[in-house]
This record gives sequence, structure tokens and C-alpha cells, in this order.
Amino acid sequence: MSSPIVIAALYRFVRLDNFRELRQPLLRVMLDNQIRGTLLLAAEGINGTVAGEESAIRRLLDYLRQDDRLRDFDCKFSADETMPFYRTRVKLKREIVTMGIEDIDPAKGGNYVKPADWNTLINDPEVTLIDTRNDYETAIGSFADAILPNTKTFRDFPAYVKENLDPRKHRKVAMFCTGGIRCEKSTAYLRQQGFDEVYHLAGGILNYLEQVPETESMWEGECFVFDNRVSVNHALEKGSYDQCHACRLPITDADKASEKYQSGVNCPACYDTRSNAVRGRFLEREKQVQLAKSRGELHIGADVARQASQRKTLKLAVKQNQRSKAG
Repeated sequence: MSSPIVIAALYRFVRLDNFRELRQPLLRVMLDNQIRGTLLLAAEGINGTVAGEESAIRRLLDYLRQDDRLRDFDCKFSADETMPFYRTRVKLKREIVTMGIEDIDPAKGGNYVKPADWNTLINDPEVTLIDTRNDYETAIGSFADAILPNTKTFRDFPAYVKENLDPRKHRKVAMFCTGGIRCEKSTAYLRQQGFDEVYHLAGGILNYLEQVPETESMWEGECFVFDNRVSVNHALEKGSYDQCHACRLPITDADKASEKYQSGVNCPACYDTRSNAVRGRFLEREKQVQLAKSRGELHIGADVARQASQRKTLKLAVKQNQRSKAG
């Protein structure tokens, strides 16, 4: 029996003025240890999720800790029977989590709340509980009674705050995200906008699911994750959702039973955004993917091409789907 794959989600906000110089040695360590996934490097720190055998992940983390600036990074672990990533990448970015607001200092963010204390906090009637994740993430699970801003990207969050929150009215604000990193910036942004009493869930949803027994949990549904598992349940095991390989939105068995679903081509959410020409290209690509699978091969090139198309069409798919519902 093969060893389970260890998945490590890590981040740390810390000044890395030489982040460009870190890329190639870090990529080499990942490749040498057959680790897949993506790590992001920026002047503000490191962020990413990687997967590999336990010993390989341990060597990577030991390598990172050799740099005193990265010694205390936040890291959460889960496991799966199969590798959840196709490629190995270390990318250079302007931000390790993109909010698009300059001069945000995560060190000036909200108060950390441990998972064991989270239920007490969010049961306080004076607390405004906000899910800082995007609409396709919140659609499959969130905390009971949380406000869902329905943002398309994290860049939309500052606009949501300006239009919907008031420090004079919302005196206590608690926020959460998948692993904690987005809340480092969102709480710092609220502090910048004059909100004094701001809290966020330490380690995010994944840490809560790991630490809080399901019998005591206030979490409802599953948690979206950015890898081939699509979602995880309360036990941090692969969840019940699949993913449309055209637009990357999570889909259910009911979605796959729809006449608007075709594997690798479209799902009900993105069906109306596809021209016949695009569907034809996606269909041919899906045939190549299935052919590669039948041979026991990975069709990496198709996945790369697919993701390039996904980035262009995801926003359009969601917007057009909303317009059709509004009409």
C-alpha cells in the first residue's frame, strides 16, 4: 500500500527584500523531493499549499526554517490518498494574497481567537460575523449566521466594507477565511478604516475543523480548498463536491445530471458563456485527457491550457449566470 500524501498549507507575513533570490533554490528543493503544489514569494512573505510524502514535506519545511525570517510560519496539515496537484511551481508576486490595497500592514490586524474560543465569540449578539471568502467558496459551507459578502475575488472585499460596514454601528467584527491568511489583511484593513474591536479565527476554518469536535461545531457544510480535492468535510477528508474542469466552480451530482453539464466542457453555471467553437475545443481537449487517463498518463498540457481559459471565463460565467437569474 502506498503512503498517504501529506498536504501542507503554509504562510507567513514577513519582510523578504530578497524574495526573487529565494525562488530557484526553493524550487530545486521541491523538485528534488518530488513535491507538487505552488508557493508564492513576495516582499511581504510566503504563501502556498504543497503536497508530497511525509518525509519530503518534512525536508521542505526544515529547509524553509533555516531562514530565520521564515522560522515561525503558520502551517496546517491534511492528507489524501492521491496527489492533489499536477505541477511544481514557485511564483514571484507583488502580494502573497491579493487585496490590491497599498500600505496594509498585516502586523496591525485583528485579535487572534483560538478555535476553542471561537464559538463563544460568535455567539455574542453584538458580534458581526463575516466570511471573507469568495462566493463560490461560501456557497458550499460557512459558519451558522455568518454574513456572506458574495465577493468574486478578494480584491472586492474593500469595496464591500466601504458599502456595508460602519465602525460606529459594527463595534465588534469577527472574520474568518480558509487558512487565516486573508484575514491577516482584512482585519488590518478594517483597523485602518477605523474599526477598533476586530477579531479573526486563528488558523482559519481548517484549524477550527481540526481542533473543534464535530459535536460542538458551528460549521455547516464543507470547506472549499484550492486543490483537486475541491472540498473537505469536518474530518478534513475529501468532501462530496466535484469541480467543473471548464470554469473550476464546485459542482454536485445534481449539477452533473443536468443537461447543461458535459465533463470538461461546461456545467450549469458556465453553460451559457460557451460558444459552439469553444465547446468544440474543450470537447477535443477532454477527449485527449480521457485518452491519457486510459493510458495511465497525466495530460498536463491540457490542464495548463484549461487553466489559462478558466482565468478568462470564470468571472464572465458567474456574471452572466447572475444576470440570467435576475432577468
